Amino acid sequence: MPDPQAPALPAVFRPTRTRVVLLTAGAAMFVVITVVALALEKLGPGERASFIFVAALFAAVLALLSRPKVVADETGVTVVNLVHSRRLAWAEILRVNLREGDPWVFLDLSDGTSLPALGIQPGIGRRQAIRDATALRALAETRGTGTDRTS
Repeated sequence: MPDPQAPALPAVFRPTRTRVVLLTAGAAMFVVITVVALALEKLGPGERASFIFVAALFAAVLALLSRPKVVADETGVTVVNLVHSRRLAWAEILRVNLREGDPWVFLDLSDGTSLPALGIQPGIGRRQAIRDATALRALAETRGTGTDRTS
């Protein structure tokens, strides 16, 4: 019998508010720095280009920070962190942890390691992170080999 807390699949978990703030700040910084570079009359073309390049670099870093997500489907979970992605079968996930003070969810894996899943992070969206962690935990317990069915 399916768990009532488990969402329909495929499900995508990501820190929506954090993502909006990062992408908005990146776009605003790029626009402001570009406008300043074009408005300063004493700058040469190379200096203007370097201003715009730095603005694009800042925006790219903020876009990279907004990348994390966790995608759950019928066969498993894909954890997309800042620069790495990892595909896990449901059987590999023993437990989904989001303890008080944790910066993001940690997945306890069958190989004895723990994988951070930055796509679920309390930051500025604590309630959403708790809902997402609970939903992912329910999925892992019903589809995987998770042993803790009480918490």
